[in-house]
Amino acid sequence: MHYFDYEQVAKEANISPEKLAIICERLRQEYPHDEMMYELHVLRACNSVKDGRITLEELLKPEQATASGD
Repeated sequence: MHYFDYEQVAKEANISPEKLAIICERLRQEYPHDEMMYELHVLRACNSVKDGRITLEELLKPEQATASGD
């Protein structure tokens, strides 16, 4: 079951299937047990790229480790 059509928004944002898979993988880690929240955040990420609020490169940038060493 799909809650949101994030694949269509990804196409409209010119996000390749390979890069969409990376986005999905990262967000699945944050929401492993909540399908709706997972899909909502994938949709929001794709919409952010589509609307120019973030670039795809910024979105796919690896997370930075904290400087404090925590």
